[in-house]
Amino acid sequence: MKLVVGLGNVGAQYSKTRHNIGFMVVDKLADILESNWKSQSKFKADVAEAQIGDERLILAKPTTMMNLSGEAVQKLMQFYKISPADVWILFDDVDVPFGRLRLRRSGASGQQGVRSIVQHIGTDFTRGRIGISLNDRSVEPSEVYVLRPFNIDEQAQLPTVIAQAAQTIAQQLSQPIPDDRTFDLL
Repeated sequence: MKLVVGLGNVGAQYSKTRHNIGFMVVDKLADILESNWKSQSKFKADVAEAQIGDERLILAKPTTMMNLSGEAVQKLMQFYKISPADVWILFDDVDVPFGRLRLRRSGASGQQGVRSIVQHIGTDFTRGRIGISLNDRSVEPSEVYVLRPFNIDEQAQLPTVIAQAAQTIAQQLSQPIPDDRTFDLL
């Protein structure tokens, strides 16, 4: 069994922002796998169950704010008895170009949701870094940039990026993840 968690912030004001691409991709994955979301307050998450071949999946979107995502991930792992090695976290990354997905088994991240998860479960999980474009940090801090919507050109390509990312995750879930693997989604 694997736990696949998309990170984002709840609320309409965040739904179309760069910071919510993890939610967008896990939503598409649930659609592909014909799975329905259920609000689960005991987990502090929306949860969907799915199957890929013989592999049972628990898909989740924490209903905490991004910076507290580790609470939900820990609760889900404990309930379903899932080890950290079987956890996949999908999130936005300003250091990965738009249209690219990077899977890694380890590594640090400045992303606050990932930091929360590391504090709650340790570092032995797969990171799905979804590129949201590089920003000029001298002009705008990343914590402001990620809460903005995608630009017009990116919005046109976003459905393809989300669909390709979800398909790629679905294909990769049954394979061992090397230390670093990158996929072009466009």
